[in-house]
Amino acid sequence: MLKPLRLLLAGLLFIAAGANAADAAGSATAPAWEEGKNYFPIDPPQPTASGGRIEVLEVFSYACSHCAHFQPYAEQIKAALPDYARFDYMPAIFNAQWEPYARAYYTAQSLGVLDKTHQALFDALHRDHKPLRTIEDLAGFYAEHGVDRAKFLATAGSFEVESKLQRAMAMVKNYGVDGTPSVIVNGRYRVTTQAAGGYPQLIELVGYLVKKEHEAPKAGKAAAKKK
Repeated sequence: MLKPLRLLLAGLLFIAAGANAADAAGSATAPAWEEGKNYFPIDPPQPTASGGRIEVLEVFSYACSHCAHFQPYAEQIKAALPDYARFDYMPAIFNAQWEPYARAYYTAQSLGVLDKTHQALFDALHRDHKPLRTIEDLAGFYAEHGVDRAKFLATAGSFEVESKLQRAMAMVKNYGVDGTPSVIVNGRYRVTTQAAGGYPQLIELVGYLVKKEHEAPKAGKAAAKKK
């Protein structure tokens, strides 16, 4: 009569051991993100433009081939964000050659054609290798996508676009960005592909930091209640 009981106990011990081994394996494979190594604090933290939502910002340039390769992953980050977060872009200007592309970005944004032209401009530059180097060249590109050329050029030289360019240059410097693509989470953390370990890892790390930022106010309130 004891033999079935012994078999049952042995089976339960086997299941428990398997579960513990699985937990240990999961812990071993789960990345342990380390501040200062995989992501970098921005000191002081910078203001965001996303209202009450957590801001995820890709600092990029249309001229940057790495940004073109990263674009599908940027779309994955955007699609995976929870409702309490928002994805946006900020063009960087590291040299005079990049300035027309940043100006084109804000011009397209102002004219309401950014969504339909963002990927198309990456493709034109890095897949089709079209010689789009000046703001006049870029006006021709946007004209092919239904934008009046004269209106594009007028908007590109407007006070609104100029102000956005100046703000972007200041913010990119404040973020400590020295290469693209870089991702800024809520004005508090800077993430790069190299530090994250690759594009897929960067997606996971951004998700981790978004969750960290979302839970930070709750942790602060809980700590305050204990005092």
